Amino acid sequence: MADAIAGPLSALEMAVVEQNAVARGISIDVLMENAGRAVAEEAARRSTPSKGRILVLAGTGNNGGDGTCAAHYLHQWGYGVDLFLVRPPSEIRSAAALRCWERARRDVRSHVGLPDANVLDGVGLAIDAMLGSGQTGPLRSPYREAVELLRASNLPVLSVDLPTGLGGPTAVRPLWTVALTTLKEGMDPPTCGEITVRDIGIPPEAARETGPGEFLLYPAGPSTDRPGRQGRVIVVGGGPYSGAPALAALAALRSGAERATVFAPEPAASAIRGYSPDLVVHALGNERFRAGDAARFLEVVARLRVDAVVLGMGMGRAPESLEFARTLLEKLPAELPVVVDAEALAALTPASLGPPRRPLIATPNAAELEHIFHLDPPPAPDTLLESIGVLARKFGVTFVAKGKWDALSDGNRGALNRHHPASQNVAGAGDVLGGLLGGLLAQDVAPMHAARLATYWAGSAGYHAAENRGFGLIASDIVEALPAALVSGLQRVRRDGVG
Repeated sequence: MADAIAGPLSALEMAVVEQNAVARGISIDVLMENAGRAVAEEAARRSTPSKGRILVLAGTGNNGGDGTCAAHYLHQWGYGVDLFLVRPPSEIRSAAALRCWERARRDVRSHVGLPDANVLDGVGLAIDAMLGSGQTGPLRSPYREAVELLRASNLPVLSVDLPTGLGGPTAVRPLWTVALTTLKEGMDPPTCGEITVRDIGIPPEAARETGPGEFLLYPAGPSTDRPGRQGRVIVVGGGPYSGAPALAALAALRSGAERATVFAPEPAASAIRGYSPDLVVHALGNERFRAGDAARFLEVVARLRVDAVVLGMGMGRAPESLEFARTLLEKLPAELPVVVDAEALAALTPASLGPPRRPLIATPNAAELEHIFHLDPPPAPDTLLESIGVLARKFGVTFVAKGKWDALSDGNRGALNRHHPASQNVAGAGDVLGGLLGGLLAQDVAPMHAARLATYWAGSAGYHAAENRGFGLIASDIVEALPAALVSGLQRVRRDGVG
């Protein structure tokens, strides 16, 4: 069966997709019920009641909920089942998994802890539902002992979603693995046995379109623990215009970046200093950037700690400014992430990037797609996304094509974002998005993750601002609404989290 949602996905990416499915009205209870039935069907394909009892080892996360749900169905179908919850029920993390456990314990032989060796007599198949796609680090007790028991038993094992301990030296070695929704990172036949992908009701749109789950990608989100702010961004722009680089730098700060520094020609640099005391501003050149300014800028960058560069907004179309941008793209350190926006997009060519190609996000609007990349944006979102994917593969970078539908692609995977109010179609909104992308890249968010999160987050900020501003919304309103949108988004994924 072809994957409805293309994989392999990381644990974080899978959590985003599940959260987006919940936002579309598909409850975790429904997903878990579908998963449990799919696991039970795969177990029934490989065993019969006459072949002996089925042992289910379940954890306290949603993977364990899938296993306990499967135990319920297998019992209903006439199988003898021994269900072992390896940790106390008080540690079950989600309401859906707890409901599955409470139901299963009423009709299935259920236990808390690990089975004794004598329980294994008469078992024909074991189901490993202890740790799924969210597992990290070395196995700890009692999962370590449970895996040792399974390995010593030589029982045929069916793993749910991922074998427990995958990637470690003492992982479960199943004969079969049922992957739920799509393949996960690290899966292959040597570690997972025969792999079967089962659909559990998550619509492809949960991956193909952005949603509230994108806030799980935020670097200080619910699944991470970092001590403080990090990430320093340099915005290189301005000349004819001064507002654009200032908006980008302020958005980078609102993303959680530690510092935003603007390099702009005079007199734009003086104007930007007056916009906000939160920005560090350096003058570079006069009136507009020229090719000779690139060497000076590169010397400064070599002395500074820089985690990302945002290049282009407000720079103007003068040929010498374009040559300046082209030189930076060629000479900046290969590992330094860059966002290329506005006029600097004309300097973006496969030759200017060279191998190895840096982590780079290009952010054209519809006019820039047509005039710079010779792409007349098709009206259908699917066609647009396909065209953006071709561009991303050609350049070897991530594209964020801005418009009614933002089309995002790194050449491998694509997504669409339509989450923004009509009033957000205002001058400067693209500059805010560019700064937000740069701030996320500076905090080590992967380019495609940054593209998904930034477009959805900026749209959420637009909705927050529009509640008070309506069609009078301006770009600086979006910047000011970014913190409230983030707090709201993180609260939602904590409340509705898939566990």
